Amino acid sequence: MLDKGITLSSFRASMHNLDMGCCGCLSFLRKPRKSPKRLNASSRGSHLDVDLLLKDHLDDADGGTYYGERNETRAGTCASHTSSERVARQFRGYTGAICRETPVKETHHVNRSEDEHGNKMINEYVRQHKIGAGSYAKVVLYRSSKDGKNYAIKAFHKSHLSKLRVAPSETAMSDVLREVSIMKMLEHPNIVNLIEIIDDPNTDRFYMVLEYVEGKWVCEDSGPPGGLGESTARRYLRDIVAGLIYLHAHNVIHGDIKPDNLLVTNTGKVKIGDFSVSQVFEDENDELRRSPGTPVFTAPECCLGLTYHGKAADTWAVGVTLHCMVLGCYPFLGETLQDTYDKIVNFPLTMPQDMDQDLKDLLERLLCKDPRLRITLKEIAEHPWVVREDGPIPGYTCRCKRMCAVAKCVSTAEDST
Repeated sequence: MLDKGITLSSFRASMHNLDMGCCGCLSFLRKPRKSPKRLNASSRGSHLDVDLLLKDHLDDADGGTYYGERNETRAGTCASHTSSERVARQFRGYTGAICRETPVKETHHVNRSEDEHGNKMINEYVRQHKIGAGSYAKVVLYRSSKDGKNYAIKAFHKSHLSKLRVAPSETAMSDVLREVSIMKMLEHPNIVNLIEIIDDPNTDRFYMVLEYVEGKWVCEDSGPPGGLGESTARRYLRDIVAGLIYLHAHNVIHGDIKPDNLLVTNTGKVKIGDFSVSQVFEDENDELRRSPGTPVFTAPECCLGLTYHGKAADTWAVGVTLHCMVLGCYPFLGETLQDTYDKIVNFPLTMPQDMDQDLKDLLERLLCKDPRLRITLKEIAEHPWVVREDGPIPGYTCRCKRMCAVAKCVSTAEDST
């Protein structure tokens, strides 16, 4: 068994040169690849299976899961191309409004060319270098020839997506279109922004143009074992919670909150990325069945294979992430998937005796095994440890909420007349 105090840094380093698979329920389904090192650390030997618990995506040798590239390989039969408009209409039915000041640009032609220096171009975007790659898409850094800004572009093959079965009635195309539809509706300072969709019906290519976050992951370069330090962890947590409050208010469950999906800008702001496994829910019923997140960040109720409430599961993942940020290790980790799930469900949370009491209280309430008693995001925003330096996390009034408020006022006025 692994030492409970093993750090993220040392564990990831020990896995760096090992082939890696991934888990789907209790079976291992994906091709081995080389896992990139996320944190600085010295090597340490360990059991291969444990690495399967740290990723829900594969990582290419020269890239990563940047902006949610789901590097999966699944065999399946061909399925028809799902209409993005149908998915978008479904999502609007759940949320009630589009929450963007500026709509996502939709382009229906692809012009592949070169600039005067021989650099490849897609429409106005000039290729810089690859960020990540996998079986779903490759992610490349491009610079716009119009505004001079950098963008991360995810490039997909539609025919390939339509052949990858991810569920009995869904292909990978369904997942990608769900991700696109969610991102087209939402806009928030703590969420990676979707800029443009390029989908030429005459080609097999499909592109997502995303905001480029020129920073790092929240736990990258964390230094010696022991985490980021309370002040930095607190600042990052506030941004994560602000983004999640916004998502949950718009009936979106992220489904895979973890350090690798939390990007830090060069000004220190955290942005939530990777909506490839996100789900939407109707009304106030956030009860879900599909739980495709990363094993070590999975809530106890999800480990049991039953239905679960998405908001509480996201909140548990926030707790695991905070534990990683402040202590530099996972709260529950075993040698195998089954062993890890057993620890998540049955083992008590242990923390250093000299830990700050407010922080200890917050972690205990975040990592409460009973989802009915788990702290809510609103309660986190007002928790003594969270508000210690900057007060409560400020609220955010989005465009669709303002529109709803105006509509309600107009309706009330008309009723009174």
